Amino acid sequence: MGRKVTLATCSLNQWALDFQGNLSRVLKSIEVAKSKGARYRLGPELEIWPIMHHNVRYNCRVLFLNKKILLIRPKMLLANYGNNREFRWFSPWTQPRHVEDYFLPRMIQEATVPFGDCVLSTIDTCLGSEICAEMWNPRSPHIDMGLDGVEIFTNSSASYHELRKAEQRVMLVRSATNKSGGIYLFANQKGCDGDRLYYDGCAMIAINGEIVAQGAQFTMDDVEVLVATLDLEDIRSYRGERCHPHMVSFWLRVKVDFMLSVGEDVSLPTNQPIRWRFHTPEEEISLGPACWLWDYLRRSGQAGFLLPLSGGVDSSSTACIVYSMCVLLYHQVLEDVQRVVGDTSYRPEDPQELCGHLFTTCYMATENSSESTYSRARELASQIGSYHINLNIDMAVKGILGIFSMVMGKVPQFRVNGGCARENLALQNIQARVRMVLAYLFAQLSLWARGRPGGLLVLGSANVDESLTGYFTKYDCSSADINPIGGISKTDLKSFLQFCTDHFHLPALRSVIAAPPTAELEPLANGQVSQTDEADMGMTYSELSLIGRLRKISKCGPYSMFCKLIHTWGESCSPSQVAAKVKHFFRMYSVNRHKMTTVTPSYHAENYSPDDNRFDLRPFLYNTRWSWQFRCIDDQFACAHKFILRVCFTSFLPE
Repeated sequence: MGRKVTLATCSLNQWALDFQGNLSRVLKSIEVAKSKGARYRLGPELEIWPIMHHNVRYNCRVLFLNKKILLIRPKMLLANYGNNREFRWFSPWTQPRHVEDYFLPRMIQEATVPFGDCVLSTIDTCLGSEICAEMWNPRSPHIDMGLDGVEIFTNSSASYHELRKAEQRVMLVRSATNKSGGIYLFANQKGCDGDRLYYDGCAMIAINGEIVAQGAQFTMDDVEVLVATLDLEDIRSYRGERCHPHMVSFWLRVKVDFMLSVGEDVSLPTNQPIRWRFHTPEEEISLGPACWLWDYLRRSGQAGFLLPLSGGVDSSSTACIVYSMCVLLYHQVLEDVQRVVGDTSYRPEDPQELCGHLFTTCYMATENSSESTYSRARELASQIGSYHINLNIDMAVKGILGIFSMVMGKVPQFRVNGGCARENLALQNIQARVRMVLAYLFAQLSLWARGRPGGLLVLGSANVDESLTGYFTKYDCSSADINPIGGISKTDLKSFLQFCTDHFHLPALRSVIAAPPTAELEPLANGQVSQTDEADMGMTYSELSLIGRLRKISKCGPYSMFCKLIHTWGESCSPSQVAAKVKHFFRMYSVNRHKMTTVTPSYHAENYSPDDNRFDLRPFLYNTRWSWQFRCIDDQFACAHKFILRVCFTSFLPE
């Protein structure tokens, strides 16, 4: 009897309610797996199978062989954190190692099949099943299954992308078989979920704690199949010194008259351990949002994107992500591109030409715009190949202000011209909101004016730190159809632009990186920018990035955050300065939280995102005074100050 098994796992770009497309991708992956010699194929979570049992909806895996269903395995541990809301749609199976009869629908067959938590026992090995979050749980089923003799663990996942998350997945898969041996197959969804998430593949196969096959993390292909041949005797040798029998109660086994191995396999080579190649965060930003944008574009039926390009870090980052999308498309996809541009004979000569077809950029100047931002936007557009528009919006701004002045009898002024803070803010907001209106006008009609069919999706470019503090105008040009950088910090975006400078050969980005971030909504001083973002916000972007992590990941309120930051920032800030920054942040956060209810849908990339739609569900009406919390900070600061004085006084006492 043979002992080598050839197994397949896959990543599929499934789409909710696309029943015919989902089925075709499943069938294609089965065909590819069989063509590569695999005798078992694993698919991602919910690739096609939610199940109703006793009128309860379960998230299930269905295992079948030669048109016969062997087992329906319901998910037991549901994910109900972060972006996951599984309890909204499914119930968990709460009976470990219990199996019931499931009556198949008559449209399939009048028969019953096992439904519940058990494993499959073939002639030559034993297979166990996990579903997504069960691998991440401290009581993962594979632990006890391995101790009861299961040799092959299979995990169907729908795990979405976050920066630096791939390392966690690989670590979990390796650790699942490192202690007690075994083969672990990991399958995952890929592509835009029709919302803010991007599922990033990373299918993999491991044995005895070592990765032997690595799937792609970011790709335009809708179907990817990963195959490996492994020796079951390697598992048994590994376990010989590590595992002991009867450490757990037995699992019910469904016996299957089938062999995963073949008889004559001596000449069949096995996959050897490999070193996982991780993308850098800059590469992840370049690839993940680019693939998400492409899925969104081709499925929305629109003809391209329009971006208000200001020449700053944020809008330049969005532009570079679109250009990265065009580079990927140029090398990987053609048929879908022809459909989007409306020309079945179209073949781009290079990514820049494709970018000109799919991407329109627009610099919307006012009297407060500088020559430097105008030049940076123009040069970047030229280097990536976008169809670029320069226009001046002063006429529209003055027209709207003229209506107000005619009705109210007063003319608002900027602060530098004697206006109050309310006047100054309103004059900035009107410029930003006019840009949004014009962006949508050009998105609807610019292709019409150029004699081309279709419309454009408007892209936003507010980063995660600005969303956290509310440092943007509600319903300004950050209000768009989608935003590829809304979940990414300013710090990561600057590193990303540095990466793009070299990787895509875009020298225009050097001046973008070097320039201080500015909204350019207040009057210039001798032709130079007088307004900067960090001065307006009262803190740096690096400080905001840390504060954002403490607020979301560490669940810190004002007092807890102050207690942590007096140590973290102890060498650069005094306790009074830390207290002032914390109080200032929470005032801004609470005053502006309402803006998150209308913020543009953004690509989820950071685990401290303030997205109010599904990831960071919090009130948008706060007591902005934070009286009790701020008083606790003051009391703690006073105690710390007295302690410091006592220490200093004692150190100067004469001996």
